[in-house]
Amino acid sequence: MTVASRKKASTLIALLLGGLTPVLALAGCGGSSGASGATQTSTSTTTTSSQPGSGRPPVTIGDKNFTEQFVLGELYSQALQAQGFTVMVNRNIGSTEGTIQALTSGRLGMYPEYLGTWDTAVAGYKRSFRSPRAAYRAGQDYAVAHGLQLLDLTRFSSTGAIAVTRAYALGHELHGLEDLRNVAASLTVGAPPQFQQSPTGLPLLEQVYGFVPAAFKSLLVGAQYQALDQGVVQAAYAGSTDGQLTTGKYALLRDPRHAFGWGNVVPIISARVLRAEGPAFRATIDRVSALLTTRVMRQLNAAVDVSHQDPTAVAKQFLQAHGLLRSGAA
Repeated sequence: MTVASRKKASTLIALLLGGLTPVLALAGCGGSSGASGATQTSTSTTTTSSQPGSGRPPVTIGDKNFTEQFVLGELYSQALQAQGFTVMVNRNIGSTEGTIQALTSGRLGMYPEYLGTWDTAVAGYKRSFRSPRAAYRAGQDYAVAHGLQLLDLTRFSSTGAIAVTRAYALGHELHGLEDLRNVAASLTVGAPPQFQQSPTGLPLLEQVYGFVPAAFKSLLVGAQYQALDQGVVQAAYAGSTDGQLTTGKYALLRDPRHAFGWGNVVPIISARVLRAEGPAFRATIDRVSALLTTRVMRQLNAAVDVSHQDPTAVAKQFLQAHGLLRSGAA
């Protein structure tokens, strides 16, 4: 794994673990000055007056510095460009605090956030929510009060998860996290070191599901699937939309009590920008979000992380296949 790939993966792990102050700070890795200073790439298309985005102000869309966010940023920006909107893409928006400041100041128009991160790291809610809709309503209340809007939720939820090999799951009849109690005496769990002590990591799983593994092994970010393949660990911390899950070699244990929370992506947009861009802007973003299931997101991530394709090309192919971008478009 390259240094750049580890840096991107570290940011994703940080988001999924998002309970520790040092972990939240990792969201800024990969850029020196966050939303205001990160290099911005201009992307535009030739428009006609018949397109809904024609004549609308340019808008900056941001994404965070890892694969899934690169793909999301490209999906949203290319779909908007196809409707005639002029879009700038900031591919490393930096820390959460800096991102919100950029939204409220107008330097950033919209970015895709994870619902659990929004509710905890931004809105500051300490309680858990029984459903994504309940979490969304609470998040929307906070957003509206601060001049922002949440657009529609995606159908996929990108959260932390515990992965095992499919063979191990079948051999020990493992279906959900509660089943780990049956193998705890011989179980080694692998994860980045912060997972062992994080209040949103292993201690939470032990409390919610009543198992204490025999051992914990610290793993480098991105090494979890190799460790599972080699039998170094029997269970490993993973992401629910990891591209490696498309191989069929691994199984995610169900989390019926939602210890890992809600990770549906929700585009966050300035209310001022939303008014300026008009209803077609929101409709385009919502249409893209509606296409994104867990299966789809894993496949898109796999195209980048496993097949080493460029996120721009992956997004373009997906949008063309779903009629949101005409074939042959730049």
